[in-house]
Formats: sequence, C-alpha cells, structure tokens
Amino acid sequence: MSSTERDVDHALAYPEPPASPLWHRHGAKARPLTDAQKRRNRELLDIAQRTTRPHSPRPTKTLAEAS
Repeated sequence: MSSTERDVDHALAYPEPPASPLWHRHGAKARPLTDAQKRRNRELLDIAQRTTRPHSPRPTKTLAEAS
C-alpha cells in the first residue's frame, strides 16, 4: 500500500448528499418590524441585560449530612 492510498480520507470519496428541502423557505417573507416593535424589543433587551436572575438557594445540609 502506498502512502497516497493510506492518506486518502474515504469519507470525502463520495458526493455530498443534496440539501434537505426543509432548509428552503417557500412562501411569504416575514413582515419587517415597525418602529414601535423595534423600540419595544430594545427596551425589553435592555431590561433583561440589566436585571440579575435569582440564584437557586443552596441546601443547608451537605450530602454527607443528609443521608
């Protein structure tokens, strides 16, 4: 066996399968957002980035103490 035969990636020897038809969108395109919707999204994003999420409380007992 020559070095060129050993170095060949056999996965690349076959053609790539065709793309799934589900990847293509057909029909009406999405409507662009209105200025009010864009403003509301920016406000919600700003609020979400500024607020912290509450952490779940830690148990008072360790696993060794619990059993």
